[in-house]
Amino acid sequence: MKSPAALIEAYRSEGRKITPQRTLIFGLMHENTTHPTADALYEAASRAMPGISLRTVYQTLGELAEMGEIRLINCDGGATRFDPNLEDHHHVVCSRCGAIGDVEVRGASSLRPVGARGFAVDEVGVVFHGTCASCRGARKGSPAQQANR
Repeated sequence: MKSPAALIEAYRSEGRKITPQRTLIFGLMHENTTHPTADALYEAASRAMPGISLRTVYQTLGELAEMGEIRLINCDGGATRFDPNLEDHHHVVCSRCGAIGDVEVRGASSLRPVGARGFAVDEVGVVFHGTCASCRGARKGSPAQQANR
């Protein structure tokens, strides 16, 4: 995703209005590695700018996606997440806490489905599911599990 200053220029060049709310969202999304949901971004924006509307957050995220500045991520039917990292990468998802992280997968672009006749692959996305280090550490240190050892 471009810097907030570059996004302001891109918005202006498309005739879009620049508001303090949009500028705030640009800043919150820039280099954000948490892959936030719109609700999580709204909570962060509300702390910085009380009164910002959830509609404004959704609208701005939709515009950023439309402009190709962020990617939408849908994992396991949960809420849509937003990713400002436009580099070629894939994701790891914690099955316990839902955290999403970026990973590189060598050779992923050459993967092709077997038995999908007539299917044209536009993009390959790899998602690894497992347990993050924080959740594994919490599980190892839980009193109930220590008592059962």
